[in-house]
Amino acid sequence: MPKWYEERGNSSDVVISTKVRLSRNVKKYPFSTKMSDSEAKALVEELTKECIESDILEGETISCNIHEMNEMNRIALGERQILSTAMIQKTQYSSILMREDESAEIMLNEEDHIRIQTISSGMNIVETYQKANLIDDKLSDAFEMAYDEKYGYLTASPINLGTGLRVSYMLFLPALSAAGKINTLVTEVAKYGVTLRGLLGDEEQNYGDIYMVSNQRTLGCSEQEILENLNSLVTQIIKQERVRREYVLARNYNVVEEQVYRSYGILKYTKQIDEKDAITLLSRIMFGVDTGIIKFQEEGNLYQMIMNVQSNVLQAKAGKSLGNLSRERFRAEYINQNLPNIANSEEV
Repeated sequence: MPKWYEERGNSSDVVISTKVRLSRNVKKYPFSTKMSDSEAKALVEELTKECIESDILEGETISCNIHEMNEMNRIALGERQILSTAMIQKTQYSSILMREDESAEIMLNEEDHIRIQTISSGMNIVETYQKANLIDDKLSDAFEMAYDEKYGYLTASPINLGTGLRVSYMLFLPALSAAGKINTLVTEVAKYGVTLRGLLGDEEQNYGDIYMVSNQRTLGCSEQEILENLNSLVTQIIKQERVRREYVLARNYNVVEEQVYRSYGILKYTKQIDEKDAITLLSRIMFGVDTGIIKFQEEGNLYQMIMNVQSNVLQAKAGKSLGNLSRERFRAEYINQNLPNIANSEEV
């Protein structure tokens, strides 16, 4: 079964993915922060049994006990946008149920009892939300959720109170980033209760030009309002990014072309490379592919490569912890083998 990131979605030159998350708590259990170890185990086992027996995720379901996982594998799942930070740090009994194609997951005993998460390639908010909502309906039929007529769904954190809905888009913004426009965007979207943050690296040194934009408000607005508000903002960001790309290529095509092909040459033949440099160069090639500067002989998935060169994902792939030098050589070998070949002039 192909993974969600192996497909091309709407506006995929800018929007890498659409993600919907719903936070829910089962009424008969205390919130996770107040739950005993025995209650946590009972919750996870009861929910897991229902999800698997009722085929709630509709298809081949993978079940993993997170509390039994080593730190490297937990962080690797976080680097692949499967586990949340709260789940990575969880020491109490917890689990994740995941579709084989990684398009839908249920985290059990994260910050809340249930975190439903669905993801699609490109800009695909309607289908992604409908998929999450269907899972929510099935769970709500089986369990009574903590709900208040005034405040909506009750959650461990006040920021998720109300709808419990968090919608996010992963965006590729190389042109706006190069133009120094990201900080302005951060300020603009904040006026509408939306956050924009870099996904890779820390706040001071983001790399790869990949950003996550998501709603912050869940109380006092409907699911439809949240979806429409974020969709409208992202549509404007897409337009700004595309206009900026056209401007950059019109003025500096030769310079950009040289950067793209030089990045390709380095990655195709390097013998060792660190995570930051690998992701930075892969993102330049991704920009070249999206703008038609460079073409490959076969379909290539550069975002998948960006995920796979992250340190813990790489080590999980190797099946062991690697020292810095071994990790850099293993990363280079992976890139050498998986970077698609450039199409020749006849094929172009």
